[in-house]
Amino acid sequence: MNDYTEDQLVQTTMADYLRDTHGWRSVMAWNSETFGAEGTLGRRSDKDIVLTRYLSEALVRLNPDLPDDAYKSALREITDIFGSQSLIRINQDKYHLIRDGVRVKYRENGAQKTHRLRVFDYDDPDNNDFLCVREMWIRGYAHRRRADIIGFVNGLPLMFCELKRPDKDLRRAYNENLSDYKDTVPHLFHFNALVILGNGGEAKMGSITADYEHFADWLKLDERDRRDDMLPMEALLKIVCDKRRFLDLFENFILFADTASGPAKILAKNHQYLGVNRAVEAVEKRESLNGKLGVFWHTQGSGKSFSMALFTQKVHRKLGGDYTFVVLTDRTDLDNQIYKTFASVGLANNDKDP
Repeated sequence: MNDYTEDQLVQTTMADYLRDTHGWRSVMAWNSETFGAEGTLGRRSDKDIVLTRYLSEALVRLNPDLPDDAYKSALREITDIFGSQSLIRINQDKYHLIRDGVRVKYRENGAQKTHRLRVFDYDDPDNNDFLCVREMWIRGYAHRRRADIIGFVNGLPLMFCELKRPDKDLRRAYNENLSDYKDTVPHLFHFNALVILGNGGEAKMGSITADYEHFADWLKLDERDRRDDMLPMEALLKIVCDKRRFLDLFENFILFADTASGPAKILAKNHQYLGVNRAVEAVEKRESLNGKLGVFWHTQGSGKSFSMALFTQKVHRKLGGDYTFVVLTDRTDLDNQIYKTFASVGLANNDKDP
């Protein structure tokens, strides 16, 4: 790269941080990527957004001793896209598919079998391939764009980062760049879990459907440890891009809601992530706590209904059992609000009255 502008220095610093602090692999793709099975990233062309070489390796590593047809079928299931769906619906379908594992049918020794293949190892984060790719070209139907940083996990582009110079406002990254990418290369976001906007000092994170106002800072590792000794961008990267926390966010802190303005993807904010994890930990230790789980306090408008939904989702996913959750309120309008939230994300029993 001949022109070392400040935004490229921000990009370099971020890539180095992911590599040195969190153990991500880092690759520069601009003007150096070669294509083909033995190429830099294994892409056939710049139209590809899934790194099938690393995805195939992960499927075999996480699901050993299956016939080749099982791996090929899973790879097809993950990468096939039906063009008539909207971006958010594709993202929703692919999220549930890759989060929960791919169920495939195959023949072995003359018998038909069914198996669910894991795509990620949530228990051992280091058993996954975390790859940071800088300046990767993506070709859409009519345009070609070069992304600042894309974070791949097991070959799937789960993290998109748009970076600006330190003197540029983050809103420009949202209004001018993110919007353009979603219009011109929408397939880049088919598997996206989170979007980071940063300028070296500030940084905010949100989902692909979030308005700019819903992109949020991440400043706390826990309730007692606010990262005031760090710039907001370093604090966000330290918290979010740790492999275990990244996978926890991906697995347990995303919801899809049907709203009056259309489908929306909900990504937990920092306080929700911390509070829900503390609450889940208390459920695990409920016997030693004599059933007293504590208080998860919210200010008005801070997303208490979604916090409740995230809590119930993680308890069901991680603790097992057939838990029933009872919500007590002191106002009818709050009762309706919470019920509608749970119903919109598919967590309410709609066969019963609210």
